[in-house]
Order: sequence, then structure tokens, then C-alpha cells
Amino acid sequence: MKKRTAIITSIIGIGLLCLLILWSSIKPSNDRIWSIDQQILPYVVQERDLSHIHNIRNFTYYNTSLYYPSYYNKTYNLSQLDSLWYIVEPFSNWQGSAHTFLSFGFNDSYLAVSVEIRKEKGEQFSAFKGLFKRYEIMYVLGDEKDLVKLRSNYRNDSVYMYPVNTTQEAMQLLFIDMLNRINKLYVTPEFYNSISNTCTTNIASHVNRVKPGRVPFSFALLAPGYSDKFAYKLGIINTTLPYDKIREHYQINERALKYAEDPNFSLKIREFGKE
Repeated sequence: MKKRTAIITSIIGIGLLCLLILWSSIKPSNDRIWSIDQQILPYVVQERDLSHIHNIRNFTYYNTSLYYPSYYNKTYNLSQLDSLWYIVEPFSNWQGSAHTFLSFGFNDSYLAVSVEIRKEKGEQFSAFKGLFKRYEIMYVLGDEKDLVKLRSNYRNDSVYMYPVNTTQEAMQLLFIDMLNRINKLYVTPEFYNSISNTCTTNIASHVNRVKPGRVPFSFALLAPGYSDKFAYKLGIINTTLPYDKIREHYQINERALKYAEDPNFSLKIREFGKE
């Protein structure tokens, strides 16, 4: 009986070792057949206060699957960084499901930063698959006429855009920290993970590197549809409104549709009115 138990234990141990070796052999890559909207990685050349950003996405959309690819390069001066926005896009019937991203304002010019899976051609997101080294991760740097309007006007998802309560110094440090991660991923790819390496957990990690402990761990980081409520409780959202009013006040969909072709799109969607 003992001999049989020992044999079974050995077989289980060998099987687990083989699985561990197989798991360790799966490596992330920047060399795959990517979806057109995620083929090109951004990168940054930092020169003192000047951030020379390459490959800012600015697609023209006809629908969610038909679009004209376009990118541009632009230099941003850290001294002109004067606002930060936290954006929440719920996308399913379960309230906890949402995508979150940031937008940095430079004298009425805005750069959105969205942490996403880097989809291969024909690939679709699955939170379950995201636990098993199925997707690489990327930071999309984009014009708001792309990253915001895609969600509000073409996916027809609700989009909430919240002003962040912070200082210029903290915004600058956060911006640089995210740019450093972007450059790292340009050279060294990583896998997305549905628990530890997501849109919202990465935002929290960047914030905590700038100000340790600012965003404590919460279920809302794993279920980002609740993250605006969590941010509100932490005093991160710059508002005097009670929580039950902020989504109504900061939803931008109606203005995004109305001013879709307006050259001042980013300014128009921020016409929230008085609190």
C-alpha cells in the first residue's frame, strides 16, 4: 500500500513539474500578427521637461470594425500639464465590468493613456483566458477623438470622465512613471493578467509609486465598474457633488455625439456645467 501511494505521489509530482516547466516556457512577445489597431507600440524620448511621444493613435472610425489608421508624434512640455482625468467605461450587464484609463491635459490639449490587452488578429478579450498568459499587455497612447469617441460614439458605451484631485507635481511624476513603463514594454513585453496586470491595477500601481499608499487594495480594483465610487471615497475625484450625482454629472456621451466632428471635441465634452 505504501509503495502504491509513493508511486502515485511520484506521478503527481512529475506531472506538476512538467506543468511548471511548460508554464515557464510560455514567454511574451512583441512579434505576433496583431490586430490593426494595436500593431504599433508607442515610445517616448524624454529630454528634461520635454516628452517627445511617438505613435499617438488617432484613428478615424466608421464603425467598431471599420476604421482608417492614423498616428502622429507630438512633444509635450511637463510645465504645461494642468489637469488629469479618470475615465470609466462600463461595458457589460455586470456592474463590476469596466475599462478605465487616464487622460492628461496640457493647456487644452489632451493625451489619453489606456492600458489594454494587445490583441492578435481575430482575437477577443476573455477575463478567464487573461489568467493564463493568453494576451500581452500594451499602453495605448491616443488622441481623445480616438480613445474616447470610439467608446462613446461607436461602441455606444457609457463614458464617465472625472477630474482628478491632485497637484501639478504629482501629475508630472505620474505621467513620467507611465512613460517609463511604456518604454519598458516597447523593449520587454509582458503578459496581461486579469487579476494582477490590468487597466485599473496598473493605474493604481503608478499612483502608489508617486504617492505610496494613496490607493489601498480593494475589490474595486478587480471590478473597476465600482472604481469611481472607490475613488470618490478616497477623495481622488475633484467634486463637491454627492456620490449618487457624479455619474449623471460627468457622463460625456451626449456631448460626444453632438460635437463628434468639432475640432474642440475634448473641450466640448468637458462642458459639465455647474455642480
